[in-house]
Parts: sequence; structure tokens; C-alpha cells
Amino acid sequence: MSKFGDIFCSIRWGEYSLLALYISVLSGLVVGYQYDPAAPFYSVSTLDMLVPFGEYFRSLHFYSSQFFFLFCVLHVIGTFDAAQNFTRKQWILLTATLPVTILLLFTGYVLRGDSTGYSAGMIAEAILLDLPLIGQPINDLLFSISDNGMKRIYVNHIIGLSILGGWLAWSHVKKYRVPFSRHIILTLGIIIFSIFVAAPFEPDHLGVTYISGPWFFLGLQELLRYFPPMIAGFIIPLTLLVAIALLNKTDRYYRAVLLFIICWLLGYAFLTGIAYMR
Repeated sequence: MSKFGDIFCSIRWGEYSLLALYISVLSGLVVGYQYDPAAPFYSVSTLDMLVPFGEYFRSLHFYSSQFFFLFCVLHVIGTFDAAQNFTRKQWILLTATLPVTILLLFTGYVLRGDSTGYSAGMIAEAILLDLPLIGQPINDLLFSISDNGMKRIYVNHIIGLSILGGWLAWSHVKKYRVPFSRHIILTLGIIIFSIFVAAPFEPDHLGVTYISGPWFFLGLQELLRYFPPMIAGFIIPLTLLVAIALLNKTDRYYRAVLLFIICWLLGYAFLTGIAYMR
């Protein structure tokens, strides 16, 4: 394996991501029992102010989910050099876990029901409805906020997307064993971090002219300033997924595809920085 792969794989990012996922699922059970999709804003407010340790468990669920996604991305980067060790079907399925994971995080962000969460959901719905032919069915399946509020997003967040993501990654994930005793520092780090840093929750603000989405969507949000929704929200992200799916070290185009992926990620990071500074 190259030094590029060693930097990421040797630090057990896959185990870290699974550990964060376990914490996210356990804390999500506590949050889910208190959540009512018919009154999302009231549910989160009640959880924070009235439920014992409610704000803490919401923070633990939020930040463990963020760490899960971050570790997962680092793990995927670390497997680039080993793509040829997977069958084509396995690699494509693993690639498909990325958008599913992003949707899991994004639906959780929307379910907060505050000004930024609700607005982000409506923007996502607008992007989907701009897609010809497939946009309306996908929106009806995933969001449909205008017609059904948070009900469909809630079901997809706790059931649909979770099952789909698990199925896509199972052939890879089943090989991992995550002994908590080997990751006590990371476990305590996530738990303690969530004590001192509350998960974001923003009530409605009158006169707000700019709403920032979740950090992993900031680059896309910036792209929407320069390109139509069809290009910014669908075609450009799709090029990255296709490039990752085609990645194979034994292919003569491997270096070109890898260079495209790196340039894409650097460009997206740059756009994310611009959006963050607004």
C-alpha cells in the first residue's frame, strides 16, 4: 500500500466511524422517543428545556453523527488504493453509501425544525423538483415537506435510509470488530465534547436574509450561486460519485481519475470556505 493509503488506513478510521455510529444510534433512541414529527420545533424545544438531560442526548446524537461521517469519509479516502481488492459490485455499493450517509445527516439536520433546518429542507426539495422526470418521485420518496411536513423525513431518517445504508455497507462492515476497550479515549472524547458544546438549534429570526446549511452542504450551497440547481445539486456531485465508482488501481486511467477526485474535493473545500465566511 502506498504512503497515501497508510496515512488513512493505519489509524483505523473504519473502526472510529463505527464506534461513532454506535454512539449515534444509542443516543438517537433517546432523542427519537421524545420527538414528534407533527410538531418538530416544539419537540426539540421541549427536549432541550424539559426532558432530563434531553439537551445533552441531542448534542451527543448530533456530534457523534458528525464524527461518524467525518471518519467515514477519511476511511473511504484510505480505501482508494485498495479499490481493486473489491469486486466491481462491492465497490459501487460502497460508493453508494456516501450519498445515503449524507442524506442521513441532512434529514437529521432538517428534523430540528428550526429556521435553518426547515429552510434547508425546502431548498433541498426545490433542487429535487427542478430535476426533470426523476425529481418529483425522489422528492415524494425522501422529503415532500410541503405536503407532509416532517413525517416522511422522520420515517426515512430512522428506518428507510438507515436500512439502505446498512445493506449497502454490510459486506464491508461485517468484517470489522470494534472493541470499546481499545477506543476508550475516543469514546470519552465524544461524550465529554457533547457535554460542553450544545448541538445547534436556532429559533425563528425575523429579517434573516442568509441561512447557512450544514457544513457538508456549504460547498453545494455556494455552487447554487453560480449554477442552476440541476447542475449544482445533481450533475456536479454525480461526477464525484461516478469517479469514485470507477476508481481501480489496475486501470490505466487510475491516476487521472484519482487526480480528478482530489481536485474535486479541494475545489469543494474551497467553496465551503467561501460559504462559511459569508
